[in-house]
Amino acid sequence: MVAKRKTTRKQGGFLRRLKQLVLLVLVLAIAAAGGLYWYATTPQSQAVPLTFNVGPGSVTRIADQLEKQGATDSALLFRVLARVSGKETKLKAGVYRIDAPTSPWALIDKLARGDVIEVAFTIVEGWGWRDVRRALVAETQLGNDLSSLDDAALLKALKIDASSPEGQFFPDTYHVNPGSSELALLERAHARMQTKLDAAWAQRAPDLPLKSPQDALIMASLVEKETGHGGDRPMISGVFANRLKIGMRLQTDPTVIYGMGEAYAGKLRKVDLQTDTPYNTYTRAGLPPTPIAMPGEAALIAAVRPATTSALYFVSRGDGTSQFSTSLEEHNSAVDRYIRGR
Repeated sequence: MVAKRKTTRKQGGFLRRLKQLVLLVLVLAIAAAGGLYWYATTPQSQAVPLTFNVGPGSVTRIADQLEKQGATDSALLFRVLARVSGKETKLKAGVYRIDAPTSPWALIDKLARGDVIEVAFTIVEGWGWRDVRRALVAETQLGNDLSSLDDAALLKALKIDASSPEGQFFPDTYHVNPGSSELALLERAHARMQTKLDAAWAQRAPDLPLKSPQDALIMASLVEKETGHGGDRPMISGVFANRLKIGMRLQTDPTVIYGMGEAYAGKLRKVDLQTDTPYNTYTRAGLPPTPIAMPGEAALIAAVRPATTSALYFVSRGDGTSQFSTSLEEHNSAVDRYIRGR
């Protein structure tokens, strides 16, 4: 009987503690909600008028940008509020202006509406033409004058003397007025690429196995797609230059992938390397017929000033860098180590 009363008391004490815990959690939740509401609706301490730039990216990146530029007092709370509001994926890049202290809720609404004074459109290093076209179509703040043009009509409209738009537009962030022409933006990006390419070509190495600026643009696109590691770009360019000099095929996977187009499913197979296309540098000698991506300035410089090296091979180490080899035997050992894990 005594044991039963003790058990009952223990159960009663547990239930009381559970109720207290639930009540505490409820109080904290109400307090947190109230605090978030106060934060969301209270004008912040911005030094106005304030003009600030929002680049493309995740809500975390955008919140950090806003805090650094003084548009929000707390990147963390702004990020939480954006997610609670359901607008975290709707915040648009561009240049914004506020003329009076603005609450985080109003700021999120402003960014979600794209209430910009300038549109910021970014072409990313390594993007292909399909990526650029897709991004332009998705950018609703620009005038829609591209969708009716195929690639040939686009090249004609922009007076670009090339067989493909690939590689013709310099990766950068371009600021334009809302409603501006997509073609006008591309015209600026092409002019900038021409300026960068001409400057690079003017400082080319004397023994460069490239015949023209167009060859340099193609080579730069290969370098851009092969690595994002700055220190490896000249070495990769050096390997390609060495192969061109001795008539050895470039055998670079990104060209095969590019030639496969929409058929590429995320993984290269042996049969893909053996299937001939105009871009398959395993089956064809020399450079591919066009660039395969939009190269940045570092890749352009690497293409015309390759490293002096005897290396003929390279393989990814899996950390963004490459292992370079002078002989096939060394290369096979590197492949075993870094690819096959032997």
